[in-house]
Amino acid sequence: MTIATEATGTAGQRGSAFEVLRVFIKLGLTSFGGPVAHLGYFRTEFVERRKWLDEAAYTDIVALCQFLPGPASSQVGITIGTLRAGLPGAFAAWFGFSAPSAAALILFAYGVGTLGDISHVPWLHGLKIVAVAVVAQAVWGMARNLCPDRERATLAVGAALLALAIPSTAGQIGAIVAGGLIGWRFFPATAVTPEKPLAVRIARPLAIVALVLCFALLFGLPLIAAATSNHSVALFSSFYRSGALVFGGGHVVLPLLQQAVVPPGWVGNDAFLAGYGAAQAVPGPLFTFAAYLGAAMGPQPNGWIGGLICLVAIYLPTFLLLMGLLPFWDALRRRTAVQAALRGVNAAVVGLLLAALYTPVWTSAIFTPADFGLAVAAFLLLVFWRVPPWLVVMLGALGATVVASVG
Repeated sequence: MTIATEATGTAGQRGSAFEVLRVFIKLGLTSFGGPVAHLGYFRTEFVERRKWLDEAAYTDIVALCQFLPGPASSQVGITIGTLRAGLPGAFAAWFGFSAPSAAALILFAYGVGTLGDISHVPWLHGLKIVAVAVVAQAVWGMARNLCPDRERATLAVGAALLALAIPSTAGQIGAIVAGGLIGWRFFPATAVTPEKPLAVRIARPLAIVALVLCFALLFGLPLIAAATSNHSVALFSSFYRSGALVFGGGHVVLPLLQQAVVPPGWVGNDAFLAGYGAAQAVPGPLFTFAAYLGAAMGPQPNGWIGGLICLVAIYLPTFLLLMGLLPFWDALRRRTAVQAALRGVNAAVVGLLLAALYTPVWTSAIFTPADFGLAVAAFLLLVFWRVPPWLVVMLGALGATVVASVG
């Protein structure tokens, strides 16, 4: 396994937080399709186009983030921002990627009573069809690099079958753990010391403080909320716990969020479902659905203040975990045993992407021959014609609208 070099681009220079912000705002405005599709957008942008990372660095980052609770695609983005411009780059990546969808969902919360459910409009269905092509492109690209032999290709297929047979967090984690164990045992690697290791400029004492704070808040916030009966603390605690305990990204966090806000009467179930439909229609991470819930709540704080509170709360565990683990990650990934395990983990990640391509991406978008035709056309444009993803998204939405009008 080739160990990645420092994420500084072809010129060997570190970037600025403003540069990171500018790139991630563009991604935040154009990255439709959910967390798995986002990994494809990131790979195209940072590995192929800008060359901030090489393939090995990117796949190792994806492997690390698959192990952690929280929004995997946002974690990958925050890590890339950290490598490019330090802690300011981490915040710039998060803000740039999350702000467009968070703002749109907060505005939707103000008008949810009049707009109603938008989950079946034709252009939204077109976005889901394009997501099929984006995820297929990600699987195609990563499989060529991470599964170059029959052993790792077989492991990827096995991971996909396990994830489909056990469609839960247990299945995903089980596939990754099994991949790591198989890689450690059967995919030996030669230790390689990189000339330019991943440059994470975070002091290790600060990293330890971040990890301690992460778990202190997880266990301490519910106690404070119970002792004070303060709704703001209870709200922050509920969303922090959702962000800290969920594996698998945005779709998986929905049951936790529904359990947190609907039974107490903070948000009605109809408003919850309407907001979820809107979250499918906007680009960027699904975790920004928390901003909608905070804005749509009955009890105060609500509105845009409540939206910001919930957004910060659900992402805070991600920041603390990454800041705590990244300074130690490069030293670990240089070890021979870890490299061998990562070979298996990376193959398993390809399998998880393959499983996600089928469900929920394919099963929620492809219902007719016309849907299949649009998905194939979008894949052709992305992979062979190299059409920008934002343009493919627009064409997919237009194509689905035309098909619906003539059908």
